[in-house]
Amino acid sequence: MMYEVIVVGGGHAGCEASLACARKGHKTLLVTGNIKNIADMPCNPSIGGSAKGIVVREIDALGGEMGKNADKAQIQIKMLNYKKGPAVQALRAQGDKITYPKEMLKTLESEILLEIKEAIVEDLIVEENTIKGIVLENGEKIEAKRVILTTGTYLKADILVGSTRRREGPHGEKPSNHLSDNLAKLGFEIKRLKTGTPQRLDKNSIDFSKTKIEYGDSTYHTFSFDNAANYKIEDQVPCHIVYTNEHTHQIIRDNLEKSSMYGGLDDIKGVGPRYCPSIEDKVVRFADKERHQLFLEPESLYYDDIYLQGFSTSMPHDVQEKMVHSIEGLEQAKILKYAYAIEYDAIYPTQLKRSLEAKLIHGLYTAGQINGTSGYEEAACQGLIAGINASLSLEGKEPLILKRNEAYIGVLIDDLVTKGIRDPYRLLTSRAEYRLLLRHDNADLRLRKYGYNCGLISEEQYQKLCQKEKQIEDLKEELKVNKITPTSDTNQYLESISSSPLQDGMTLYQFLKRPEVKMENIEHFLSLPYQEEIKEQVEIQVKYEGYIEKANRDAEKMEKLENQKIPVDIDYDKIHNIASEARQKLKEVSPTSIGQALRISGVNPADISILSVYIKKEYKK
Repeated sequence: MMYEVIVVGGGHAGCEASLACARKGHKTLLVTGNIKNIADMPCNPSIGGSAKGIVVREIDALGGEMGKNADKAQIQIKMLNYKKGPAVQALRAQGDKITYPKEMLKTLESEILLEIKEAIVEDLIVEENTIKGIVLENGEKIEAKRVILTTGTYLKADILVGSTRRREGPHGEKPSNHLSDNLAKLGFEIKRLKTGTPQRLDKNSIDFSKTKIEYGDSTYHTFSFDNAANYKIEDQVPCHIVYTNEHTHQIIRDNLEKSSMYGGLDDIKGVGPRYCPSIEDKVVRFADKERHQLFLEPESLYYDDIYLQGFSTSMPHDVQEKMVHSIEGLEQAKILKYAYAIEYDAIYPTQLKRSLEAKLIHGLYTAGQINGTSGYEEAACQGLIAGINASLSLEGKEPLILKRNEAYIGVLIDDLVTKGIRDPYRLLTSRAEYRLLLRHDNADLRLRKYGYNCGLISEEQYQKLCQKEKQIEDLKEELKVNKITPTSDTNQYLESISSSPLQDGMTLYQFLKRPEVKMENIEHFLSLPYQEEIKEQVEIQVKYEGYIEKANRDAEKMEKLENQKIPVDIDYDKIHNIASEARQKLKEVSPTSIGQALRISGVNPADISILSVYIKKEYKK
């Protein structure tokens, strides 16, 4: 049977990719090794976090599913960095490990144009550098016009514990043992990466009296712009904090050579995640730290497993027992599942276009951990973009390329295809130079029009956005036309909120710019019959107006460089005086613009100047 799109892998990237293609009207096949593991959370069942929570909002704004599904599955939710500025605020929810995949599978099965097949993909059908389909482990061939690979950690996956190596996936499943080798034969550069997961403990064996309790927020939150909160604040499940100590660290130091990463295995090639290190790495790299904070997080309402966040390790089981029992509150803790590291194959992402289509093979897209990322959110957003762009390609339309000043998704993809990776990539607010523009609160204002134009946002959703935009402008106009004057009553009120008295009249718009003034103070002078999200948006836009305008000006300067296109057929060997490293990197990445070329590590401003002059004066002479 011929499909328009085949998606390989049923993780978070695969779910978003297959839903996007099917919802855009394309007959889609999702091939996964085990249907029971669709949308699985092999590590922590949490969604969101710093920067990542904004990505989930962006996925929702574009018409993806992760935010809606996270809202259905969350058992605790909170806004991180609430006391800091809006640029770094992000939602994080503890999800239910049973509910999340169950709800996602239900959503997938409800799509008429989407079929799900349980099988292992071992090869691709490629003719004249164009994708034609896939080959299953049993030799069956299935044809397709576009293929999206979202294989996660299953390419030649090895589970590592102590001195043992087992060729299997996170739950003991059979991995794909030949697909990455066949990708290498097609010309792809393959990189070996590593990640890990900590122990799961029996809730009933933990002494919670020795831990610090962490509650969810007392205000309602949702990831999705279309969902109303459907939980009770008082029903949220608490998490708890514990700490390592010197005894824990000594156990680790005494047994370091038994860790897979530190001598237990001598054939480790995978590079581990820099921003989510094992506890061994923490003890070695931060030897001056007396303790490390760990979180006890419930995995589900349906069973009693507690996830010990921050304690991933590849130590042997007997050493893990000692390590866990050295922690206050966990002296009698029963380990239900031991920690392990997993090593797997990925492709080097500079081999991709910004659409996530492979440069080597027309019609082949990749998304998620196969591209060298870590995290459910990073995977899901890539899957969504790959699904959208595979569909747009079928429709003969230009791909959706999100800019760095438009979305964290744009930052992530540009980082991958421009800079490549050394270790599993994790999205951080510090990676985004325009993070004040890429806020949690405005993801719909930034991206929903793109989702609408792509066909994943309905007319009703789009009209809701238009109404929101109009109300924001109406409220700003009200603040500009209404003034307060230096009367005794006004100044007395200002004194009560620790704000300086007025000498002259000012508009409420100007008044709101004062750091101590909130929208509730504005309502002392003017009734504002607007929803809270409108008032919140206006307050942010007014208070940070100067910073936002500066960020937009900076983005416009970069946009000019992005508009300076580099010819597709340029021969970098013909450019004299360019540094040899720059020449090699420019050949590897094949940047589409001067702006992208500037972001390639190893290419300096002098090389860019030479390149610009060459394009203007000597190209095609």
